[in-house]
Amino acid sequence: MNGSSHPAGFSLLDQAWIPVLDAAGQRREVSLLGLFEQADRVRMIACELPTQTFAILRLALAVLHRAADGPPGEAAWRALWRDRRLPVTDIADYLGEFRDRFDLLHPTHPFYQVADLRAAKENTYGLERLLADVPNGMPFLTTRAGPGMESVSPAEAARWLVHCQAYDTSGIKTGAVGDPNAKNGKGYPIGASSLGWLGGVYLEGANLLETLLLNLVPIAPGWQMADERDLPVWEREPQTAAEEAATTRGPYGLLGLYTWQSRRIRLFGDTGGITGAMICNGDRFEWQDRHLLEPMSVWGRSGPREKEQKRIPIYLPRPHDHSRALWRGLQTLLPAPPPSNAEPPQRLSPMVVQWLARLTVTGVVGPDFQARTRATSITYGSKQSVVDEVFSDALTMNVLLLVEDSALRAAAVAAADDAEKAVVVLRRLAENLARAAGSRDTDSSEADRAAERAYALLDRAFRDWLARLGPDSDPVAERAGWQRLVRRAVKGLGDDLVEAAGPKAWIGRTGTDRTGREVQYSSSQAEAWFRAGLARALPMATESAQQRQEETA
Repeated sequence: MNGSSHPAGFSLLDQAWIPVLDAAGQRREVSLLGLFEQADRVRMIACELPTQTFAILRLALAVLHRAADGPPGEAAWRALWRDRRLPVTDIADYLGEFRDRFDLLHPTHPFYQVADLRAAKENTYGLERLLADVPNGMPFLTTRAGPGMESVSPAEAARWLVHCQAYDTSGIKTGAVGDPNAKNGKGYPIGASSLGWLGGVYLEGANLLETLLLNLVPIAPGWQMADERDLPVWEREPQTAAEEAATTRGPYGLLGLYTWQSRRIRLFGDTGGITGAMICNGDRFEWQDRHLLEPMSVWGRSGPREKEQKRIPIYLPRPHDHSRALWRGLQTLLPAPPPSNAEPPQRLSPMVVQWLARLTVTGVVGPDFQARTRATSITYGSKQSVVDEVFSDALTMNVLLLVEDSALRAAAVAAADDAEKAVVVLRRLAENLARAAGSRDTDSSEADRAAERAYALLDRAFRDWLARLGPDSDPVAERAGWQRLVRRAVKGLGDDLVEAAGPKAWIGRTGTDRTGREVQYSSSQAEAWFRAGLARALPMATESAQQRQEETA
């Protein structure tokens, strides 16, 4: 596959197209080869959408896995980590061997595309289906309009091309000539692209070099398994309009997985600008029980499928809960302690997190090392035919929190639960004050607003508290300190609610509680219940007279 690009090409190896933040925080673009050459001087890949960043990171990891020959086992990985270097010469040689396949505009095998893709009826294609920040059919909801929709640079088109293969919506597509599944010029829904189903997770280091290595889970027994059939798409024969046969398409490993072609795409334009994209159905993907292959997702057991298929366990990827900050679901990110019974665990943490935990236990990574766990996922609406929301959040934590039997890990998980319990008590206060003021309906808007204020107040506090934990931390003392912080914050919000309740709530009224018992509701009674509830939720926050005096001071 040697050779140079044709004169009118756009080489992803040489042309700048990947946005990054450098060490000084400046945003610029680099080529794919430049990404590896400058990895120690680049802080992170920084695309328009976090899902775009995730998709391009996986593309880079496919190249690195191939150039590092796996790496074949833990010893090879340790050598890379110890020297804090990438095999840049090997990467350049490898990419040079397949140079033509990284040409966005190649006449016979353009990157991630099918050169002769066409529909039975000649049509003109715009960019709205390619650009995920333009709601399809609702362009008035975006800042991109007019000339921005007529043409984009090849660099931007390349980013959206990678993103489309990873996160494209479902729905009816153009029916390609040569696709036996197309009917009446239409390709009927096969579901969202492969990454749209994941609760994506990856680890961020101090720079891109560390990030790439931390997510480079080696080919080793117990982790990834080697399979000579596993190849990235650019090492395989160029694809046609048809879906590849299930008997040959795999994926047989990370290389096929990271470069999976969920769609058949053809870009229109030249080096002066890309003006349109034809998008058709590609290779569908079944995620069931791929947890030993896919290292960058949260997984959960599927009750319905276990019942249907009459076997356990069956695991599916779990997208993140977009309504909650990441720390509130901290337990799902961290490797679970061994189950006390023979029952398979309900959730599995991402393999990249398990890998870093293993490196911590074996001493390859020092106990003072901090990693940033980045979560990314997407939610679709209306049968996955539109993008509703893109989610991204991150937590900085010491690696000891990843170790299964770590007391620090147990304290952090319990601390997140402490906050949840305290907010439940605050919600109950808001409900009781509403009843005291005469509210007889089930409207929970006041309680919802109170909870939102509490989570907003605790969000930054928890992130800072978590980032401070380290090998010298006393788990018991740290959790007690956190409970005191939560108590002060939530009590302050509760005092505000009581003060704002008004004279009707102060006078109160008689009502029935959850058990049907007759109760006198008033602001003073609600406040007494609130204080007792906080004491039960946060037992380690009980303060001595001296502590209260210090707090007041």
